[in-house]
Amino acid sequence: MVAVERVLLASPRGFCAGVEKAIKALGWMVRVFDPPVYCYHEIVHNRHVVEQFRRQGVVFVDDIALVPRGAPLMLSAHGSAPEVVAAARDRCGVVVDAVCPLVTKVHHELKVRASKGYTVLYVGHEGHEEAVGTMAVAPEAVRLVRSSEDVDALAATIPRDGQVALLAQTTLSHDEWAGIVERASERFEDLWMPNRSDLCFATTNRQAALKAIAGRSDAVVVIGSRNSSNTQALVKVAAAAGAGRVLMVNDATELPGDLRGTVGVTAGASAPDELVDGVVAALAPLHGVEEVTATTEEEYFPPPPELRELLRALAGVLAAGLGAPPADPAREQPSPDAEPSDTDATSRAAAQADSRSLRADDKSVLADDRHLSAASVLAELAHSTPVVPTGC
Repeated sequence: MVAVERVLLASPRGFCAGVEKAIKALGWMVRVFDPPVYCYHEIVHNRHVVEQFRRQGVVFVDDIALVPRGAPLMLSAHGSAPEVVAAARDRCGVVVDAVCPLVTKVHHELKVRASKGYTVLYVGHEGHEEAVGTMAVAPEAVRLVRSSEDVDALAATIPRDGQVALLAQTTLSHDEWAGIVERASERFEDLWMPNRSDLCFATTNRQAALKAIAGRSDAVVVIGSRNSSNTQALVKVAAAAGAGRVLMVNDATELPGDLRGTVGVTAGASAPDELVDGVVAALAPLHGVEEVTATTEEEYFPPPPELRELLRALAGVLAAGLGAPPADPAREQPSPDAEPSDTDATSRAAAQADSRSLRADDKSVLADDRHLSAASVLAELAHSTPVVPTGC
């Protein structure tokens, strides 16, 4: 029996703008294309979100070679190596890159610094998809840094007056990053850093909100999956901020039965609101819920450009009352092994698309995207008939 007196609910929490963008984009993909739709890596690091898309026929792969030629593919929000993007565009019919713009910023910074002859120290978690994709941008110039001790070791191999830049995985905790910045600044005279921090604003905001409740809580519950870097960072922040006990759970079913007193609750940037609601309901605080707001987020990332182009093309076809563009008799018929063109892929998508969901009479099929939430997309999928993908 859980006997919790009060819940302190951190705000902001849960989905960030990058996750909103990625989930809504994959939601469009499963509405437009017949299954299976492929996704390179998990679209976001949350078990519930991934399983919900699997039920709709999405197949998650860690190797582009596993995607059948001509199949639709989405690249995950964590960012992909340049060679992965190139292989995807060569192999797949429609490729939508759902990379978070903040990750793209770091890719660009690394590429520019490497071209100028810098040694780039990249602070990140070894093996994490974001770190792997970023370091692949300029592997000859970048060095992975996980601690202040790594900075010391690298300093012994780099001239003190050499050109050195410091970049970061976007989902690090601020405390984890700050110590390394201090050490690197001591060891390298003219250390280059971007004018705006590489740390994701959403990650930083969630950590600030958590710090506001951790010291007041007998226990803190962090909702999210274990392969989520920003969720793991929240666990570290809660412990450092004075929480008496810190728990990471995927959902309410993992709550222990011995929680007492005041419990703080937050969620990683890839955890849906419904999981937060479930945890709060299970805690059933005797004296209610107090929401503690550190800041208000209004950031919005528009859909990937490839998706906008695809949906505009589909809307045009559907508005004209056509299932596919008229065939050109003068055009040579492709061989069975020929690569599909973008036009072929759009034609197939148009034949599959539901004109009611695309609302072809709108000025833009994405006109309401800013006001559409990822939570509503997931709710719609939850009420859809599960799909068993074929041809995997």
